[in-house]
Amino acid sequence: MKPYKFIISGGGTGGHIYPAIAIANELKRRYSDCEILFVGAKDRMEMEKVPQAGYSIKGLWISGIQRNLSLKNLLFPLKLASSLIQAKGIIRKFRPDAAIGTGGYASAPLLRVASMRRVPCLIQEQNSYAGITNKWLKNKVQKICVAYDGMDAFFPSEKIVMTGNPVREDLLDISENRSEALSFFNLNAEKKTLLILGGSLGARKINTLIDSSLEMLTSEGVQLIWQCGKFYYEEYKDRSKGTVQVHAFLNRMDLAYAAADIIISRAGALSVSELCLVGKPVIFIPSPNVAEDHQTKNAQAISEKNAAVLLRESEAETKFEAVFTELLHSEEKQRTLSENIKKLARPDATREIVDEIEKLISSS
Repeated sequence: MKPYKFIISGGGTGGHIYPAIAIANELKRRYSDCEILFVGAKDRMEMEKVPQAGYSIKGLWISGIQRNLSLKNLLFPLKLASSLIQAKGIIRKFRPDAAIGTGGYASAPLLRVASMRRVPCLIQEQNSYAGITNKWLKNKVQKICVAYDGMDAFFPSEKIVMTGNPVREDLLDISENRSEALSFFNLNAEKKTLLILGGSLGARKINTLIDSSLEMLTSEGVQLIWQCGKFYYEEYKDRSKGTVQVHAFLNRMDLAYAAADIIISRAGALSVSELCLVGKPVIFIPSPNVAEDHQTKNAQAISEKNAAVLLRESEAETKFEAVFTELLHSEEKQRTLSENIKKLARPDATREIVDEIEKLISSS
């Protein structure tokens, strides 16, 4: 039998790219001789990240519609038409057995063309509020893998499969790494450790909040691992002293999670999925500046189950100290949040998504 061929499209942000790469890796594990081709948007981060992961990628001349009035929007119809023509050529030449989309505007023309050519199609939606591309594709694909309840508000219920989001396998057993983590970060085992995450680029509002709260945090005897992001490191690096460590980024996230007693984080879909697996008490401060305010919706889906604390950015300055100190001084609340967020973890998400791809191939 000839080797299977899979075409995968997803990009624009890490939230779309890393699930796509995780799915590709699982397909390679199952079918070592399979061929995998990625399709992304030219000049976006997938054109760098996918080759770094060892896969070929082709770029389409496509971009999203700007939400504000912009001359760039005048080019959108031309870009879409061009991308559909490009996608037809790619599909015709590659002849995939299945097409997989993980969101981002490049996946729209690619999966649209694949569905027209009767290629079995599956999309994966990471967020609790569906993205524009995946909503547009909902009637063109056979399966839709999701990570949150209530997604029948966006998609046909008969196509939905609850799988969760792909997460890194090095996070599955972090509790075993506690002593290594404390040594790696040179932390005091007798003190509580607060881990602050703003994403690889950083989150300005979280950084200014932590900076203004350092005196309170240190007076409470807390030690900090503060990942401020590469854009803000020069501004905050001199805060590194005593019990405060400032990092541009963290290469060993598994050890950072293992060391943490409490975590403050944005609420991007993949961050939320990782934190469910990690199972530590979390204060989510979602970014309000993303499409459809989906980070707030992601955080609400967790906090409504008493599995995390949701602190809106607009209230953070006035409420953070009270929210944090209440959690810090309540072992019972920490235990409750930890137990509840662990119940939401989906450690087998990647395998379950690939199971669905296999079913599509066999039924076609």
